[in-house]
Amino acid sequence: MNPTSFERRSEIPVSARELQEWHLRPGAFSRLNPPWEEASVVESPGALTDGAVAVIDVGPKPFSIRWIAEHELIENGFIDSQTKGPFSFWEHRHLFQPKDDSASELIDSIRYRLPLGWLGEIGGGKLVEKKLDRMFRYRHEITRCDLVRAKENPAPRSLSILVTGSTGLIGSALCGFLETQGHRVLRVTRSPRSAEEIRWNPQDGTIDLPKDVEIDAVIHLAGSNVADGRWSEEKKREILESRVLGTQLLAKTMAERDQPPSVFVSASGSGFYPLDGEEHDESSDQGYHFLAQVCSAWEDGTAVAEAAGIRVVLARIGVVLTPAGGALQKMLPIFRSGLGGVVGKGDRMMSWISFDDVLDILHRATWETEWKGPLNLTAPKPVSHHEFFHTLAQVLRRPCLVPSPEFAIRALFGEMADETLLADLAVIPDKLTKSGYTFRYPDLTGALCHLLGKDPLPKRGSL
Repeated sequence: MNPTSFERRSEIPVSARELQEWHLRPGAFSRLNPPWEEASVVESPGALTDGAVAVIDVGPKPFSIRWIAEHELIENGFIDSQTKGPFSFWEHRHLFQPKDDSASELIDSIRYRLPLGWLGEIGGGKLVEKKLDRMFRYRHEITRCDLVRAKENPAPRSLSILVTGSTGLIGSALCGFLETQGHRVLRVTRSPRSAEEIRWNPQDGTIDLPKDVEIDAVIHLAGSNVADGRWSEEKKREILESRVLGTQLLAKTMAERDQPPSVFVSASGSGFYPLDGEEHDESSDQGYHFLAQVCSAWEDGTAVAEAAGIRVVLARIGVVLTPAGGALQKMLPIFRSGLGGVVGKGDRMMSWISFDDVLDILHRATWETEWKGPLNLTAPKPVSHHEFFHTLAQVLRRPCLVPSPEFAIRALFGEMADETLLADLAVIPDKLTKSGYTFRYPDLTGALCHLLGKDPLPKRGSL
């Protein structure tokens, strides 16, 4: 049975050399894997070379399938061929064809055969074709956007960037993003999986960081998940200590280095501000609720670094939208089933931001010297809960009919519900706007369509 063919082509406004280098760097797979795809890298090929092997578990555990692919460098591209996996045959040619000195064509050309011959083709042929189209539309958009942004706002040089929380939702994606941008990433984790990762334990006040390792920038993201269940007093203590102890340890360690980094980007949260539905920018006062106190103590932990002359950026991050985790991931099953609806009364405000903008802003913060102090990482326009949930339903082509009353949410989650699910926050990214930063996805509908791999919604009034 002859292989089935799939191909997608896109013009990218950079040279073929730049396009190829981007794809060959470590982190490219992580950056290109759509957030709706459940795939975990067991063995990374790193920077691609002839014979490099990637081992990936595809699909939800415990039903994931191991995919092993071997790579071959060719003129103007490379090939990955499946040696083990879900297909009876798979060959993927990644081609980077020059058009002129400043433009190239990205070509993904795939030949594959499904298992079980014609039975597999009848049962899954159309499904696989649709999945590939959705996946590579996303991958080409990511490639184009990342390379265009790097061309328009290039980093001054390749940096050595230390990242905590490197195995978390944002941290793992950020590491791949930074590597495709040409930076060296130093991952800090409690449980290193390789000799290149750095062990730390904030509770013990220890970090195994060699003195001779060059560090140009720090991006500190580590902290316990605040929305994974009811808040007991023990859980609240864990939330606070996981942020404060790690920040204090890292700030002190950086301040005492012979050559301190030039910048310390420390995550915080939009929950710093009062939960009153009023618009708040970086000059607004702190709220009085639990998460506001956590954010304040978290940010205070950077004081030692700032006193040592390190530029400190306090990234007050809003609700990060990605189907890979967080709030959106939890909402998707019920909305896909057609049983979704507005949470609470619908008039409360939500300060959201797309996953790609978070990665881009954290990267830019390492070298935009004017960015310092509090920096709100939220989309320009907060939305009401009514608008958010109805937009999500529209993007999924599902109804939004079954509301979740506030009393039920509070009964299930207690205090956590009031400060997360039912929070009334309208946070404005005033500093980013005034600095001229251009959001990739300032519009909620566009952000959700991109993140979920959906076709754009028709404009109002069109057929």
